Amino acid sequence: MANQKAIVVGAGLGGMSAAIRLKADGYDVTVLEKNENIGGKLNQRSGKGFTFDTGPSILTMPWVLEQLFESVHRDIHDYITIKRAEPQWRTFFEDGKQLDVTGDLPTMLQEMAKVTDRPNSSLTSFLSYSQDMYDLCLKSFYKYSISGLGDLRKHHSFKELMQMDPMKTVAKANQEHLDNKHLEQLFNFLVMYVGSNPYSAPAILNQLAYVQLGLGIHYVEGGMYQIAEAMGKVMEELKIDVHLETSVSHIVTKGEEVTGVATASGTMEADVVVSNLEAIPTYRYLDGTKKGKKEAKQLEKKYEPTVSGLVLLLGTNKKFEQLGHHNFFFSDDPEKEFREIFDKGKPAEDPTVYIGVSSRSDETQAPDGKDNLFVLTHVPPLETKKRKGWDWEAYRKTVIEKLERMGLEGLEDSIDFEYQFAPEDLESLYGANGGSIYGVVADKKSNGGFKVPAQSALYDNLYFAGGSTHPGGGVPMVTLSGQLTADLIKSKQQ
Repeated sequence: MANQKAIVVGAGLGGMSAAIRLKADGYDVTVLEKNENIGGKLNQRSGKGFTFDTGPSILTMPWVLEQLFESVHRDIHDYITIKRAEPQWRTFFEDGKQLDVTGDLPTMLQEMAKVTDRPNSSLTSFLSYSQDMYDLCLKSFYKYSISGLGDLRKHHSFKELMQMDPMKTVAKANQEHLDNKHLEQLFNFLVMYVGSNPYSAPAILNQLAYVQLGLGIHYVEGGMYQIAEAMGKVMEELKIDVHLETSVSHIVTKGEEVTGVATASGTMEADVVVSNLEAIPTYRYLDGTKKGKKEAKQLEKKYEPTVSGLVLLLGTNKKFEQLGHHNFFFSDDPEKEFREIFDKGKPAEDPTVYIGVSSRSDETQAPDGKDNLFVLTHVPPLETKKRKGWDWEAYRKTVIEKLERMGLEGLEDSIDFEYQFAPEDLESLYGANGGSIYGVVADKKSNGGFKVPAQSALYDNLYFAGGSTHPGGGVPMVTLSGQLTADLIKSKQQ
């Protein structure tokens, strides 16, 4: 009997991860990607001797990549070199305070002493709390495709569910543990790894402090795009068919079944379709039926897109010695900043700005004596109804002026090379809902922190992988989503 056929729409990390795992489970797999290269938002751009990762720049939880490669009897370390980055973050506050975040706890205590006179008790209790959250998630969130509270209850006792601190937000729990404005702002911002608002995201996401300080943050030699290339190589070895520059015009359906997909060159049949395009755009644009568009509207009420971003790739003609590999220039008033972005839907007047300088860990990424600055400022997603664009040139000026004010003097005049991505670009390139970077937002009230279920509610054999489905956005999460979605498909076939 011939193998069953699976089509994966989109070659982002979630799609490629699902493809690799489906192949391991015996499917004939075809991946269709509309862009000219694999990787999705994990991409690379270069010019004038500078190289930039244009998407994710921080790798956490490398065990997720190791697990994927092990599932097809391979060792990821044969394909890429993963290095731990220390210090992890260099943080700059508007009041002139500056501290390095590090996984070396004695050093971290010394750094925290710059802003608090009780670093030991703060860090010990908070990290213990954070690790408990992470350990609970290893039993469920990181092991199974969870679609809601019902699924969670299958894997946890009532006592464990209460240990997840369900009544609190990230910010509320941080305030109780840290009681220090600098440390609260720092640890609240970890939740922006998944594009959510710490003042409304559930406290379970405080596990990210342990993920960062305990497990460490990592960098891939040669740039983060090496992760995509390693997955591409494995797909080639497994003889997975990958078609680049191949747009899917629509999913072909018959009743409650998906029978395949249509491209410019014809229809391709499939027993299973996995969409690495976010769930809401999949229903809105690829399904296109009345019930598909209705489902997109229903999902929109519960699952809002995460923040988008204004990305500036800046090659500078000098080095800014005060910068580490990862740098955060914080806003003066974080509550106001998050209120403007999430409640008012406008770019913050005084934003937090992230700068990644990969040449700090890898000299090949910039010419001698120069820096490659990946500058990311989070902004609201584009609204579906209004489609109101912002003046990104004016906002670029806001960002540059803030950085110059906080110590990067002469930044504007030092720029040799520049490339920009705005939310409109992220939406058109990757089909991201409103230009969302991390899929759908984790919100205690609207969705309890859960994502769009990985199995379609409309079609038995349509599934999702990527930032909009469980467990969410970011390199490890989307890679894990592909694996968990493949597990779900396998369980449904039994």
